[in-house]
Amino acid sequence: MSLAIPGDGMALLGPNGHGKTNVLEAAYYPVLFRSFRGAADADLTEFGGAGFKVECAYRVNGTDHEVGIRYTPNPKRKVIVSDGTPVERLSAAVGRWLAVAFIPDDVTLTSGPAVGRRQFLDRLLSLADREYLQALGRYRGALAQRNAALKRGAGRVADAYDGALAAAGSAVVRRRLAWVDAWRSVFTEEFAGLGETGTAALCYRGDAALAEPGGWPAALAASRSADEARRTTTVGPHRDDLTITLAGRPIRTFGSTGQHRSGAIALKLLELGTLTAVATEPPALILDDVFAELDAGRQRRLADRLLADGPGQVLISAPREDELPPGLTLPVWRVERGAVRPAEGA
Repeated sequence: MSLAIPGDGMALLGPNGHGKTNVLEAAYYPVLFRSFRGAADADLTEFGGAGFKVECAYRVNGTDHEVGIRYTPNPKRKVIVSDGTPVERLSAAVGRWLAVAFIPDDVTLTSGPAVGRRQFLDRLLSLADREYLQALGRYRGALAQRNAALKRGAGRVADAYDGALAAAGSAVVRRRLAWVDAWRSVFTEEFAGLGETGTAALCYRGDAALAEPGGWPAALAASRSADEARRTTTVGPHRDDLTITLAGRPIRTFGSTGQHRSGAIALKLLELGTLTAVATEPPALILDDVFAELDAGRQRRLADRLLADGPGQVLISAPREDELPPGLTLPVWRVERGAVRPAEGA
């Protein structure tokens, strides 16, 4: 399927299960070269199919670019070509095309486990700061090697990776702490702006001493017994959390359904703000049926907030036109049984 998306974006309407999310997922895929739902590439492939191919043409600073991705499950392989040149390392192509996706599952950012919030931080910081992406890759590599040695019971071999772990891990922690410090007050304002009562606070839960390489030797020495017993590394940013409180209480435990959604949306607005601050053009907005679960007041406030600052291209899906936010003026396209076409009269 080939689809030319209008410059301002489009509203995709159609019954559930007919392919609206597939279109939006394809549009987001060239951002990180993976699904915005966290699905494995193999799960994006048609049952029994030979794989998939995604090609995206986009414009940055008036210059046209193209990126193509081909995935095959057997043998398992992903090939990326950017502007006609094969990309040797995925990190070199990440973030050339920027978009922020709002999906219903984002509610787990506030209601779910810490791993989802760490992934949120790693995604937005990797897209905003290439040095963070590189440090994160080095940290994960050293951590994997250290954990493999611990699993074999080779404690002395594991120690050999402590220096690399400290060098890369301190850069990860330092950048995360700086981001939280810069955006914590904005989070409080965004949460209140969605009509929620009570003061929401954003904090980073982790050992601040690990923001410097010199803080790691003592931490690793203190965790040595636990690491050897559990056969894994028990300290570091891979175990930290981004915590949210409401009126001093953890929102994950005490928040209502509406407060969880507003907290998650506020986090996504911070992602949008972070990327907008570093990008030469506003990121695209991909909104997959996010208004259906909100009451009318929250719908209006979120729509006003998203559209207030002149966003980039907007792609939004909904089952019916009456579920689109008021004031949204985008070309309407219909999706039925996987076919996408302009609505009659559009």
